[in-house]
Amino acid sequence: MHIIACYATYLAISLAATILVAQTLRHNGRGFLMDAFRGNGELADSVNRLLVAGFYLINIGYVALALRTGDPVPTVRSAIELVCDKLGAVLIALGVMHFFNLYIFNRLRKRGLSELRPPVPPDMQIPVRQGS
Repeated sequence: MHIIACYATYLAISLAATILVAQTLRHNGRGFLMDAFRGNGELADSVNRLLVAGFYLINIGYVALALRTGDPVPTVRSAIELVCDKLGAVLIALGVMHFFNLYIFNRLRKRGLSELRPPVPPDMQIPVRQGS
C-alpha cells in the first residue's frame, strides 16, 4: 500500500514542479526572444512555445521513466525516502533543463543583437566626390 502513495506523491509533486518551471520559462523567455528576433512577436512566441513543448516532453518523459522502482517499501520511512530520492533526481533534471533553456535563449538573443552590427568595423572612409 505504501508504494501506491509513493507513486501518487511523486507524480503529483514532479508534474507540479515541471509545470511551474515551464510556465516560468514561457513567461520570462519571451523577452529574450523578442530581443533576439528584433521585436518580431509572432516569431518569438512561436519559438517560445516550441521550446516549452520540448521542455515538457523531456521532463515528463523523465518523470515517467523514473517512476518504476524495485525497492521494497515496507515502512512509512522507506516510502518517504523513496519519494525524496526520486523527487531529488527530477528537481536536478528540471534545473539542468532550465539552465539549458536559458543558455539557448541567451544564444538566440546574442545572435540577434550581433546581426545589428557590422561584422567588421570600418578602418577607413571613402571620400564623397562633390559635383559628379
